[in-house]
Amino acid sequence: MARTASASTSAGPTLAVVAREAGVSVPTASKVVNGREDVAPETRRRVTEALDRLGYVRRPRFDAAKAPRMVDLVVHSLDSSWSGAVLHGVEEAAYDAGLEVVVTAGLNRARSGPREDLRPERGWLDRLVVRGSSGVLFNLAELTPTQYAWLEQHRIPFVMIDPAVEPPPGVVSVGAANWQGGVTATEHLLRLGHERIAVVAGQRRKLCSSARVAGYRSALTSAGVRHRPEYVRHAGFDRAVARRRMRELLELPVPPTAVFVCSDAMSLGVYEALAERGLTVPDDMSVVGFDDLPEARWVTPALTTVRQPLSEMSATALRLLLRMMDGHHPESTRTELSTRLVERASTAPPRGT
Repeated sequence: MARTASASTSAGPTLAVVAREAGVSVPTASKVVNGREDVAPETRRRVTEALDRLGYVRRPRFDAAKAPRMVDLVVHSLDSSWSGAVLHGVEEAAYDAGLEVVVTAGLNRARSGPREDLRPERGWLDRLVVRGSSGVLFNLAELTPTQYAWLEQHRIPFVMIDPAVEPPPGVVSVGAANWQGGVTATEHLLRLGHERIAVVAGQRRKLCSSARVAGYRSALTSAGVRHRPEYVRHAGFDRAVARRRMRELLELPVPPTAVFVCSDAMSLGVYEALAERGLTVPDDMSVVGFDDLPEARWVTPALTTVRQPLSEMSATALRLLLRMMDGHHPESTRTELSTRLVERASTAPPRGT
């Protein structure tokens, strides 16, 4: 009967030898060899170094040059006009490039709030290799250190579209000029004569939200208008929470006369809170949103908002990904597209001026 042990010895060290060298179990070493994502970064590093040091022959790594012309797009959901705009931009750019796109929707969410901790579900990265995608676009996602290490190990290029938090150094991302958008929205209200300007923001830790609030504060400071801490409310990009935050603002001893809302979706909640009190937009309260989604044109009165170019952002991200798939890394890892104010009917000078 043939002895498999001698065959393994002639081919190089066994996985058991590698595991012993790295100080891990054989199943853990096997996970690293087979590209599983559920391995701690430090453990993966030790095993990888042991594999290289001992000359263990592994299956060939992912080779983007030989893979099918297919990319993955990971979005937080498919039930919003935000995602529709992102999909539109990716689809058009992919068609021009002759690419196929696989869309994955529904990321894991921490229960601390809407749109918090949007991470690919466990096992998704393993399936990525099985289907042979050449690269990945992540929208509104926050990856774990293990997932970043997994992508690097398998040499799969990826680009972040509007990342939830600041990505690690070297990670390529595309976003909008959120700080400037916050400045533009606030300056518009200041020009109309408002000084009591509130802001309904998203999550405190989210990159785009903190930048928009910083722009709001900067515009007030530049105009010599006192910043009121009680005028800053966070609603987590949730319409219902934004409605509650607007109610709180209206109950202040000195309520605002205008509000900058950091998303169009939250602006709908603000409109609802004002209607509950019998207040009208813009006579009793001026409102400026952010995004310029279709909802901004549908509401009454039509919403003045800051347009961020969602389709252009996603198309730019795909074009960057294509260059990375061809072996070219961008000189700059952060690309920002400009925002602009779209004036409609939801803003006016404060009553009595």
